[in-house]
Amino acid sequence: MTTEFPFQNYHVPIIVRTLRVLEFLSEQPKGCGATEVASALDIPKNTAFRILTTLADHGYLARDNEGRTYRLERKLLNLGYAAIDEASLVEKSIDVLRNLRDLTGQSVFLAVRLEHQGVVIEQIPGLHPVKVMLQIGHRFPMHTSAPGKALLAYLPKTEQEELVKSLKYTVFTDRTIRNAKAMRRELSQVQQQGYAVDIAEEVEGLHCVSAPVLNHRGHALAAIWVGSLASIIPQTEFENLGAQVQEAALQISKRFGYEPPTKRCQTDPATPPTIHRK
Repeated sequence: MTTEFPFQNYHVPIIVRTLRVLEFLSEQPKGCGATEVASALDIPKNTAFRILTTLADHGYLARDNEGRTYRLERKLLNLGYAAIDEASLVEKSIDVLRNLRDLTGQSVFLAVRLEHQGVVIEQIPGLHPVKVMLQIGHRFPMHTSAPGKALLAYLPKTEQEELVKSLKYTVFTDRTIRNAKAMRRELSQVQQQGYAVDIAEEVEGLHCVSAPVLNHRGHALAAIWVGSLASIIPQTEFENLGAQVQEAALQISKRFGYEPPTKRCQTDPATPPTIHRK
């Protein structure tokens, strides 16, 4: 008889439960208590409490003053960074992100993909009195966001198609992409122009422009983007901002061994599309 995990007989039950608790809390940005965790995961409340307490005492969860609500702590990001081959991503990007902020005046963000979502790992506040800010660790849908599209567009074709077919196309506004067919068209457009946009597809009145950071294989390692109110970043500015974000992403990409099209050997037709410089 086959199972989902071929070595399931060797699993440690308490570790499996702990992983399930972490995964559940990752979807609860406001946090929750032991009773909610126990009910959602169908485990004893005492077990849930002990897991939550242990994780909190070791710095992986934050708890409120009354010890009733738990949420993920930033320490988990350190483990996430270690799982990325290019672990110095933030350090190699921070000066470029600041320069892009100074050039555009907009808030600038850096994100990576975590399975079917994107996650913010750095931000530089904009210079405008009214600015967009996101919490480090904030997760966002791939189909509604400019960085999500940029990340997907520059994945190997097989991996990209698997993700496109498995995404949950939740509708937020009347401009939200609603199915895999429309998503494929959008990604083709991103590949042609070299940058992705979010035209208030998740949050009304919010526009974003993003470009991918590529590794030495030409695959998406991360995405950077600028975001602000539609009144500050109108659609007429998308092309100009797209060129500026592309150039910044290219600077970071070179630090990870990426070579622009003029220097790369175009020998493999399966190689992911490269960034088109304006």
